[in-house]
Amino acid sequence: MSALAYRLVAVTTLVFGLSGGAQAQSAQEFYKGRQLTLVVGYEVGNDYDIGARLLAKYLTKQLPGQPTIVVQNMPQAAALASANFIYVRAPRDGSVLGSISRNLASQAVMKLPNIEADARRYNWLGGTSFPGRICAVTAEAPVKSIEDLFKQEVLVGSVGVGSSTSIVPTVINKVVGTKFHLVEGYRGAGDIILAMQRGEVQAGCMSYGQFRSHENLFKEGKFKIILRAEESEMAQAPGVPSIFDYAKTEEQRQLMRFIFSSTEFGRPYIFPPDVPKDRVQFMREAIARAVKDPELLAEAAKGKLDMTYRPPENLEKLVSQLYATPPALIEQLKSISPNLR
Repeated sequence: MSALAYRLVAVTTLVFGLSGGAQAQSAQEFYKGRQLTLVVGYEVGNDYDIGARLLAKYLTKQLPGQPTIVVQNMPQAAALASANFIYVRAPRDGSVLGSISRNLASQAVMKLPNIEADARRYNWLGGTSFPGRICAVTAEAPVKSIEDLFKQEVLVGSVGVGSSTSIVPTVINKVVGTKFHLVEGYRGAGDIILAMQRGEVQAGCMSYGQFRSHENLFKEGKFKIILRAEESEMAQAPGVPSIFDYAKTEEQRQLMRFIFSSTEFGRPYIFPPDVPKDRVQFMREAIARAVKDPELLAEAAKGKLDMTYRPPENLEKLVSQLYATPPALIEQLKSISPNLR
């Protein structure tokens, strides 16, 4: 055995030994004054990051001793790196939380390459926001309406695999026949919006919240929303047509419902598998209290950040429904979802 292997075994033994000793502690005792880590799967300034930092600020007030919560950004591979880290490598004692992509569960069901997680084994702690996804184009874009998307190609910015900036345009291209042409490699929503302003791309598909700080561009006519990827009406985008209105068959609607169901997750928070149940419940209750704090809500409103609470029971139910999808439908989904072939 190599020296490196010996060191890894020693570290693993130490970690498990410590966690075993900690099991006797109550959740109250465990969290009192303990430094926690919140791993965020997106770059600084992304709405996931902003939401996580806001939650951390108020969550610490709900924990005994008001412990420090350190936010660590892990944006590699469109948040897959963070999801894998939480699932495989993070301590399973309740000291490390994760903020992962709302798309992770559906991607895991479809066995997206490089996903190591079984989403059913995460401990779902709840989520914030109830985002509606939209596609917007610039005033200079060759398309002016959703109907034009079926006739004319338009360049759309994308982060890459695992991001809604890729999933939304790719799925509707393959399901209903629109002509988005993806330009991948942007670091996040902010970079895509900047690229739209510069004329590098002509469109962006993401949550409405990610456009929220750029509302002036819509008011000035520089950007225009041409579709929503949700069946339900969006209060923020009245009168904007749904892509579901352009589905020709019920099968097309079912396919889009599966993939776009990730909206229901909001911005989800998780623990790794195997965290003691009392600590899971303790953290769930602390998050639920934190997101209802009037000061948090006032700060979120000032920053135009959606912090709508998503209960953990809802997230667990969604995960179960996704894993219950018939295999035949999963195979069809693999043929239309990004980079699954």
